[in-house]
Amino acid sequence: MTLTLPTPASPLKIGTRGSPLALAQAYETRQRLRDAFDLPENAFNIVVIKTTGDNRAMIDADRPLKEIGNKGLFTKEIEEAMLRGDIDIAVHSTKDMPVAQPAGLVLDTFLPREDVRDAFISPQFQAIQDLPQGAVVGTSSLRRKAQLLNRRPDLNVVEFRGNVQTRLKKLADGVAECTFLAMAGIRRLDMADVPASPISPDEMLPAIAQGAIGIERRGDDNRAAELLEAIHHVETSTRLAAERSLLAALDGSCETPIAGLAEIKNGQLRLRGEVLRPDGSEAIAENATGTIEDGVEMGRAVADILLKNAGPGFFDWKKIEKF
Repeated sequence: MTLTLPTPASPLKIGTRGSPLALAQAYETRQRLRDAFDLPENAFNIVVIKTTGDNRAMIDADRPLKEIGNKGLFTKEIEEAMLRGDIDIAVHSTKDMPVAQPAGLVLDTFLPREDVRDAFISPQFQAIQDLPQGAVVGTSSLRRKAQLLNRRPDLNVVEFRGNVQTRLKKLADGVAECTFLAMAGIRRLDMADVPASPISPDEMLPAIAQGAIGIERRGDDNRAAELLEAIHHVETSTRLAAERSLLAALDGSCETPIAGLAEIKNGQLRLRGEVLRPDGSEAIAENATGTIEDGVEMGRAVADILLKNAGPGFFDWKKIEKF
């Protein structure tokens, strides 16, 4: 069967949230498809969809994300639009995606992964160890809070939600002395002027799938599947399969401090995983190395060890008043 390419008269509709970073990721997806099939820009239509999470985040700007809802808050309307046929594909930050997709949808295309590292952002200090005792740190990430307090329990961590620009403005306004962003977002937004110091994964293990763009489609849409196959990055997919297997086995969500990273070197896959108490009082890490083909099973195996070592009640953040 001959592939029917999108045209200006019948464009491929790409769904996305409306933040500058989400749009940058949608534009990158469009450009890769244009290059793969030598298509004009108007053969694609970027469709911005406001999600429940976007609306709630604006209303409840000072509440922790875990109190508002789970990751699905930021995908529900986009996925409903795709199931209705209003859009053909949806572009996401994979780290924000639940492990399971709604019936009828698949997340099986990934672009080449960007820098996986977290970035320390401060106009005054260069690194975590430079912060004075009791310094105020702004972040909405439960993982980053736990990792930070595990190393520096003296710090005062405050809620710091919003897109990249919003968080940088809060920092400039003096709400906190530092914050954290993903290096991938800084790079994709071409924000070279941001005072960002990359943090080695050995020092702060990143979120599962950090730095990876995932593209979702309808399971029965063969045209979208064939188009996306041309831009799919196999190594990124292999690494994410191991990481997301770890996350699934841990039953992870945005309420749980979990970190993980899969890396491929010399034909071997190394998977690192970490779970933390929400107050940072304890961190448990595990890793495994094996063949690339064993990534999914390695994810389950590492998760089993972490769960065994953590014991019951380890992730019960509701008992931690500080959060």
